[in-house]
Amino acid sequence: MRHYDLPPLDQLEAFEAAARHLSFTKAADELALTQSAVSRQIAALEAHYGLPLFRRLHRALRLTDDGQALLQVVSEVLGRLHQVGGELKRERRAKTVVVTTTPGFAGLWLIPRLASFTATRPDVDVRISAGYALVNLDRDGFDLAVRYMSEHAIDDGAELLFGDVVLPVCSPKLARDRARPLKTPADLRHHTLIYLDSGPGADMQDWPIWLRAMKLEGLEPASVLHFSQFDQLINAAVAGQGIALGRSPLLKQLLRERKLVAPFKKTVVSPRSYYLVHSAGAPRKPEVQAFAAWLREQALEGALPG
Repeated sequence: MRHYDLPPLDQLEAFEAAARHLSFTKAADELALTQSAVSRQIAALEAHYGLPLFRRLHRALRLTDDGQALLQVVSEVLGRLHQVGGELKRERRAKTVVVTTTPGFAGLWLIPRLASFTATRPDVDVRISAGYALVNLDRDGFDLAVRYMSEHAIDDGAELLFGDVVLPVCSPKLARDRARPLKTPADLRHHTLIYLDSGPGADMQDWPIWLRAMKLEGLEPASVLHFSQFDQLINAAVAGQGIALGRSPLLKQLLRERKLVAPFKKTVVSPRSYYLVHSAGAPRKPEVQAFAAWLREQALEGALPG
């Protein structure tokens, strides 16, 4: 086993900074040390080699010939260490998983659970892109997609994560409103209904469809609100601004925390489900395999943070 009689790295760093600046004071500022600490580091390094490295003149500092020779080697070694360290960090950062999904799935389901993945795989950089565009995974640089779609529209090789159930949700305060009780779906006529106007599954968020399933065609609410994003719609419901049609798998945490309640037991099964889709090259990346396995586990267990 090799053993090198080398001084500590902090002594070499102090020497390199002092030699470069020809000043203990400037070296101390750069290294966030006191001037006396730098002086002690240099003295210890000189004691290690048994020779002076600096000539201490009145109001000036000069390198000895030995100090000059050492500086050349130390600068090269520290520079190389810095370079290799940067390469290692870039390599670590290169373990990325790029995921595309809808804003609602990202904000309400994926992000609250993400800490459990990063805790076990801190070496993987997870990047989430939320939007409604149906992107080409390989062309646009995505490893995985979680898509909300009907069975007849799924891509080849897509994996089912879980199905979907649509149900009305509102804030607990609104559900307790004695002046406008919510005992049956017919009571919705006294409330504001919140609509989703765009995005996949907007048709299943359409109140007339849900009301038709409840045999309440033609019910007119007191007022309506419209949003273009599912998470906006849910935030409005949490804030007590009305009653929204929610997707049960995305709302389990909010329902458990009683930020939302389901005033009725009446639900409608959506023809759409959540599917995991891989890019062509993703299965070859171990970090993507790990993230996909974690997604399957979360979907299977229905795990909730906290």
